[in-house]
Amino acid sequence: MRRGITATALVAALALAATACGSDGKSDGGSSSGELSGTVTWWDTSSVGSEDKVFKKLAEGFEKKHPKVDVKYVSVPFGDAQNNFKNAAQSGKAAPDVIRSEVAWTPDFASLGYLAPLDGTAALKNQDDFLPQALASTKYEDKTYAVPQVIDSMGIFYNKKLLEKAGVKPPANLDELKTSAKAIKDKTGKTGLYLRGDDPYFFLSFLYGEGGDLVDAKTKTVTVDKPEGVKAFKAVKTLVDDGTAKTDASDGWENMMQAFKNGDVAMMINGPWAVADTLTGKEFTDKDNLGIATVPAGSAAHGAPQGGHNLAVYAGSKNLEASYAFVEYMTSVEAQATAAGELGLLPTRTSAYAKKEAVNSEIVGFFKPVVETAVERPWIPEGGSLFAPLGVEYTKVLTDQTTPEKAAKAVGDEYRKLLKDWK
Repeated sequence: MRRGITATALVAALALAATACGSDGKSDGGSSSGELSGTVTWWDTSSVGSEDKVFKKLAEGFEKKHPKVDVKYVSVPFGDAQNNFKNAAQSGKAAPDVIRSEVAWTPDFASLGYLAPLDGTAALKNQDDFLPQALASTKYEDKTYAVPQVIDSMGIFYNKKLLEKAGVKPPANLDELKTSAKAIKDKTGKTGLYLRGDDPYFFLSFLYGEGGDLVDAKTKTVTVDKPEGVKAFKAVKTLVDDGTAKTDASDGWENMMQAFKNGDVAMMINGPWAVADTLTGKEFTDKDNLGIATVPAGSAAHGAPQGGHNLAVYAGSKNLEASYAFVEYMTSVEAQATAAGELGLLPTRTSAYAKKEAVNSEIVGFFKPVVETAVERPWIPEGGSLFAPLGVEYTKVLTDQTTPEKAAKAVGDEYRKLLKDWK
């Protein structure tokens, strides 16, 4: 959802042969001596070409620690993983032992009975060390079904040289964004902002910034169609209409990244997962040219959403003990410190922030306070499903196919069909 990854799997197609999975019907979780053995198949949904290399190397470290365990690493396109896991888990065939789950997927998978509860297992080691807001996304009906691997939020990435040429600073709010974009256009000929128009996750900062939300889970009330939601749709439409931003209705991730990396736009809204890829662009061969600031505030507040990824264990795994150990290893302080140092990803363990890799990371240093004040999404089983109808209307607003008022109403109507007995 966030990255819109379209890369192909690195190791194998998603229709894995049954013998490639720990859930193939063979119970191979340990030897008579208690030593871990057998196969653990892991679906990794991280960014291809940057994050995946680091996580694959970490997984190889687990194999060195447990030489009788074979980790079958599979890179799965993020946009396909949720439905592919559901299909595999429902059929009982070719499901992985461990999946890297976007935070909104975890309660969804758990509600369907597809995940193993982790309370009291080796996977959930030193539970008190996790950030409370990261651990919140792993719960369903008072049980824990995943372990938080990374936590994130969003900021505005900017090309320092282009902003300096235009004589502007990173915008603190939407009014400053419009003023800055005009100066950037006048002085450099470049567009101020790339606004991703095909992924509703990128709309959340504007919705929260106007004081709105998708739903209120405590009162079971749909809120996206309230006045704040309409204001948010108007805000993004205005950015495109007045030339502050450019957008596309498809291939948004690739178009956005190329536009920013090549210097065609001066700013984009993105998260720490995009840093490594951004630094491969010609505009950022000098990495000091990349600046990151807080997402511009709307009329009510700064509204960056809380995101992240968890590691979850398939309930039908035939190698649960090794899977639990793998999850613990991949979410350990050492593993999170490595991801922080090499990728700028934010740890979910408090103690990992004291490690030199995290301390020395400028990206972690910036995003940590942003995460601490980020807006939590509703951790309900339907949370991931809220984005499809929102995405349809968000794109339609940006491409002049509907009005903000009609879009907000349409999303609200769809939510009330999806969320039975909600107001």
